[in-house]
Amino acid sequence: YSHRSIYLHSMQVNMAQSMGLTDQDTTLVVVPQFHVNAWGLPHATFMSGVNMLMPDRFLQPAPLAEMIESERPTHAAAVPTIWQGLLAELTAKPRDVSSLTQVTIGGSACPPSLMTAFDELGMSVCHAWGMTETSPLGTVARPPAHAVGTDEEFAYRLTQGRFPAGVEARLTGPGGERLPWDGESAGELEVRGPWIAGAYYGGAGAEPLRPADKFSPDGWLKTGDVGTISPDGFLTLTDRAKDVIKSGGEWISSVDLENALMSHPDVAEAAVVAVPDEKWGERPLATVVLREGSTADFASLRAFLAAEGKIAKWQLPERWTIVEAVPKTSVGKFDKKVLRRQYAEGGLDVTQL
Repeated sequence: YSHRSIYLHSMQVNMAQSMGLTDQDTTLVVVPQFHVNAWGLPHATFMSGVNMLMPDRFLQPAPLAEMIESERPTHAAAVPTIWQGLLAELTAKPRDVSSLTQVTIGGSACPPSLMTAFDELGMSVCHAWGMTETSPLGTVARPPAHAVGTDEEFAYRLTQGRFPAGVEARLTGPGGERLPWDGESAGELEVRGPWIAGAYYGGAGAEPLRPADKFSPDGWLKTGDVGTISPDGFLTLTDRAKDVIKSGGEWISSVDLENALMSHPDVAEAAVVAVPDEKWGERPLATVVLREGSTADFASLRAFLAAEGKIAKWQLPERWTIVEAVPKTSVGKFDKKVLRRQYAEGGLDVTQL
């Protein structure tokens, strides 16, 4: 990062079409500063005079609910797993969280069921996408004016959002070909801009590092995210390139499977990973955390996915396992490499339907 890139990024964070923060707001930053500078919020808040709350190590649902009730933040930012825990806490023990009207969710896709539940609590969820190399703001899902108040609005909110003026984007196919913004052609997202990394730090006196797997020959950052872009510039990510399931020559989105599973009332968390398969190369393994008292079984969960065309029949997982909690990284994202290792080592009790 440079001083200039951080300054420009802070200005974008405060734009009305981004987080729209002013000196009348208090933001609860449930993101550690070592994780992309807490999404750039500490710099942005100092720029515009926003009050900032940082919960230190007290990231559990109960202390967060108590902080919201007592300190009355108007905005908060965190990954989906934080908000899923808070929703369960507020369901079990309601608090007055009416001050919190805007919630920014990033780091991984927000399940539609979580967005709907927060809407019912009066908290408007705004999806955003970014990564360490983008400082991190890359897109924000503010629906366009013509969609507000219509049936289209929710669909726009479920996307990762539109690119701001400071971020250029393109999609690249497996052979390096440029793909159209038609909402259907899926490829790897590449970006560039004034707060997008152009290289990695090589150490004192060393040359900047521009590895070929991270940067295109003409300097675009390869994000490792796979998705589509609509004609009006809204990004929808279908998976990380490393997490997409390549089954019989076709791609299966682990994110789509996870979101569909987490819309089941008995499922608290769900993570899906690719595992080796002799016939198809890879197949999905569904790792599920059931809610307390649930009697759901794997067959009923699979039938739920198949119902009403939620998931195509050929994409339905055959392998299932129940865990107490999905492994997570230090910033609260699902740690799928741990699940893949546990499966490879025989550490999961897997049922095959």
